[in-house]
Parts: sequence; structure tokens; C-alpha cells
Amino acid sequence: MEDAIDQFLTYVEIELGLAHNTALAYRTDLVDFDSFCRETGASLAQATPETVGRYLKHLSESRNLAIASILRHVACLKTFYKFDLARCARIAAQKGEKFERQDPTKLLETPHQWKRLPDVLGRDQMNALLNAVDGEHKLALRDKAILEVFYACGLRASELADLSMDDLHFDLGIIRVVGKGGKERIIPIGGPAVQALQEYLTVLRPQLVAVKTQRAKAHAGRVFLSRSGGPVTRVVMWQLVRRMAVRAGIRAIHPHTLRHTFATHLLSGGADLRVVQELLGHSNVATTQVYTHVDADRMKQVHRKHHPRQ
Repeated sequence: MEDAIDQFLTYVEIELGLAHNTALAYRTDLVDFDSFCRETGASLAQATPETVGRYLKHLSESRNLAIASILRHVACLKTFYKFDLARCARIAAQKGEKFERQDPTKLLETPHQWKRLPDVLGRDQMNALLNAVDGEHKLALRDKAILEVFYACGLRASELADLSMDDLHFDLGIIRVVGKGGKERIIPIGGPAVQALQEYLTVLRPQLVAVKTQRAKAHAGRVFLSRSGGPVTRVVMWQLVRRMAVRAGIRAIHPHTLRHTFATHLLSGGADLRVVQELLGHSNVATTQVYTHVDADRMKQVHRKHHPRQ
């Protein structure tokens, strides 16, 4: 089945246009399910609807995975078996053989995804986070620029980590971002973020480039570099945000919290929902609409203005 998995991952990246990180997650999910099947004396190819049901129960009850993670496993299995059965049917037809294997996920309903409100920082909390960077730290200029761009542009951690020098267009006040599925979008960048970026690029980045190891030279075009001159990964971004949150005295957060905050603060400032959708790179406006339920300030204003008992 290893060959089938490799073909499947190529299919989801090339033909379905899924992000590389999604394909990697799918590989992990399939290997995990295969291990589960083998513990019961079966394999991916021999899985039954009962096997899939026990696996999902195992993910929920034994491993306590969140519903979003279980949804990803379901999507992975359904897509994989649809692809693999079609592949096997073609091979059997070429050999003049009869193919009868059934899809073990055919009757599987996708579990309902609970709509949880995104975690969002208030304006005072966001300012505290931006001011939490230790100015005496060697990488302070880089860390300040990372936080400013996160908040100014609403990027995913992987998008910010992959940002290249060619993506910056200060003369136009925009940056170019390649998001999920290779989709490109243009995002305006505000004054404070531009200032923080230019200071980092002028003062600190040349020093980091100068200490590049041979291994890191392939990433010379990346905007954000590590102490050794290599690329800053999304894991490092995650660690930075958590560390600054502790220093700012706010709750534990992650980079996506800043993306949620970006969208919510835009909407509370009067931005059009469709514009926010474009800035976030959402293919469906329903995904963006969740932020309208987080904007407590606007809801209070509307309630005070329109409710007859106010």
C-alpha cells in the first residue's frame, strides 16, 4: 500500500490542489490507520466499515482528539478510498480481471463540526503583545517584525514562514502571499508593520545572512531567518507567539489567534465581509462569517441602536 499512498499524495497535491502540509497530514493519518488495521490482523486494503468505525471511536475515546482532527481523518480516508478503488479498478480492467472490493467509507457520514468561536485578543491585549518584545534581545527586530506582520496581514504561520524577499512590495504598500493550495493573494500592509519590517531588513537581516551555513543558502530569499541564518519555521513562529504572550501577561495563544484577531478587528472597524474573505484567502464566505459573531462591540452598538427597549 506504500505505493498507493504515494500515488494518492501526488494526486491530492497535483490534481486536487491541496496544500503540501495537508498532504503530509494525510500521509500521517493513513499510516496511523494502517497501523490500527494491522493490530486487528488486517490492512488498509482489507479494512471494512466496522474497522473504520472502531478507528474513529478509538480516535475520539482513547486518544481524545478534537472533532476538527477527527474530521480530517474522515476526509482523508474517504478521499483515499475513492482514489484507490478507482485506481485498482483500472488496473483490474487492464488485466481483464473482475474487481469487487468495496469502499469501507461509503456509508460513513461526515461528523458535524461544532462551530466554536475563534479565540481573539482585545485591542489592549494586542498592543501588550506587540510591546512584549525585549528590545535588548539579539533577535528583537526580527521578532517585532513577525508579530507586526501577523497582526497587519492575518497570515497563517506557514505563509509567514515561507514569505520571500520577492513577495515584499513596499513601494505599493502590499505583500504577495501564496496560501493553501498554491492560491495567491495580495494583502495591504500598514505603516507600523512596514516600519518594523524595514528596520529588521536593514539592520538585522544582513547580519543573519552573513552567518548562513552552507545548508541554509538555499533559503537565502526567505524574509525571516534564524540565528544561524537558516529559515524560520512555523514551529519557531508558534514558539515565539507563545513566549511573547507569557511575557505580555495574557493567556496562552498561537499564531492563528493573531489571524482571528486581524479579521475580527477589521470587521469591527467597518470592513466589508467580502474584503476580509479575500484578505484571509477563504474560498467560502461562510468560513469568514464566524468572525461576525465574535465582534461583541458591534453587536452591542446594533443592539443599543435598534432594540426598542434601549
